[in-house]
Amino acid sequence: MEVLASSSATSTNPHFTFYNPKRPSSFTFKPSIVSQVYRWESFPVRIIESRLLCQISCIRTNVNGSGFCGSSDALCKQDFLFHPLCRLIAAMLLVTSVSFAVSNEPSWALSEENLLFLEAWRTIDRAYVDKTFNGQSWFRYRENALRTEPMNNREETYTAIRKMLATLNDPFTRFLEPEKFKSLRSGTRGALTGVGLSIGYPNKSEGPRTGLVVISAAPGGPANRAGISSGDIILEIDNSSTESMGIYDAADRLQGPEGTSVELTIQTGPEIKHLALTREKYSLNPVKSRLCEVPGSEKKYPKIGYIKLTSFNQNASGIETAKIWLDKGVIVYICDNRGIRDIYDTDGSTAIAASEPLAVLVNKGTASASEILAGALKDNKRAVLFGEPTYGKGKIQSVFQLSDGSGLAVTVARYETPAHNDIDKIGVIPDHPLPNSFPKDEDGFCGCLQDSGSACYVNNVQLFSR
Repeated sequence: MEVLASSSATSTNPHFTFYNPKRPSSFTFKPSIVSQVYRWESFPVRIIESRLLCQISCIRTNVNGSGFCGSSDALCKQDFLFHPLCRLIAAMLLVTSVSFAVSNEPSWALSEENLLFLEAWRTIDRAYVDKTFNGQSWFRYRENALRTEPMNNREETYTAIRKMLATLNDPFTRFLEPEKFKSLRSGTRGALTGVGLSIGYPNKSEGPRTGLVVISAAPGGPANRAGISSGDIILEIDNSSTESMGIYDAADRLQGPEGTSVELTIQTGPEIKHLALTREKYSLNPVKSRLCEVPGSEKKYPKIGYIKLTSFNQNASGIETAKIWLDKGVIVYICDNRGIRDIYDTDGSTAIAASEPLAVLVNKGTASASEILAGALKDNKRAVLFGEPTYGKGKIQSVFQLSDGSGLAVTVARYETPAHNDIDKIGVIPDHPLPNSFPKDEDGFCGCLQDSGSACYVNNVQLFSR
């Protein structure tokens, strides 16, 4: 911002009185109004110094012995140059002149759009987990955005908010327009219209990104019936490449009115498939179970119960599920930039099966709340983990509503397992692998325990042994 000193000021000029305690003499000095407008960097400092502050110099040196300045310009100039106090007082006078000019400029009022932007900015400022804000000055960004970003209507304001969030380089912190915010709230309650896919970003260990990865396909949903499964790569959605597409943009494209279609290009291993799926409304039933009877195991685990959790929502959370199996212990640590913020643990008062032999099967589709459960059971040595490393989403988001009905999903914390493992982008590492042919559905699970000649056979004793 350029600061100007102007002759348009009409207020009374300030008076400055300088007094020397060792001498009773003093003088009063009235700076005159500047007759021209100058940029701050080109302001005639030397002129003011030589004309106005000569008197101060003379008093300090008592040039003529009377306590007042004489008429020798040369002497005044010489004395002035050797007295640093003169420069300090000159600076005071310049600041005073500038303040009078600025105070008469009209004040800048914030518009309704500016206020909505500031509301979003404050939400991030207070709640975001990384207080370096991805290595930038968050206050400076606010000031620059208010000066340079167009916010003349609601759509421009939304664009400015999205641009602000993009500087955090966090795909899970995002802006939600009013319709999407409302849809998100309803979507967490168990009913969706789409193709039944949970998607995410491929881990960096898997090489350069070529698309979006399928975390899971809802059982019985359109994608599941078409053969799409965890680990598949979505290359295109309606002929649009997903190589640089965000997961929430992709989710919007996958969802839509019931009965409409969406075209997907899917890569399964080396195979590439082109599929046309019809969107439909389906309910999320996250829990399925099966009881397997194992022949010849009368004395050791004759019956093995199989429980499959396909997703976590308001009806099934990772922390509450862990309490079923643990008699005591830490479930998860919630951490922010200052360290551990919260500790979720259990005293066993709600445990139902705290001592029965337990094995947990995980894969790349095990993410977020599922990883909290898997990590808690593993680190407390309550269960043996089988499968492959989990997805690795170790960040926690909260949703905040803005005054116009839009909202923000904000990364507010990260979590660590009871052994203080940060699993973000790494995942929970299982104790043992599973055969590649091991089924991913409950129907095939019992057969792998019952048929010793099957390629997916797992000895039921080994299943619970460390």
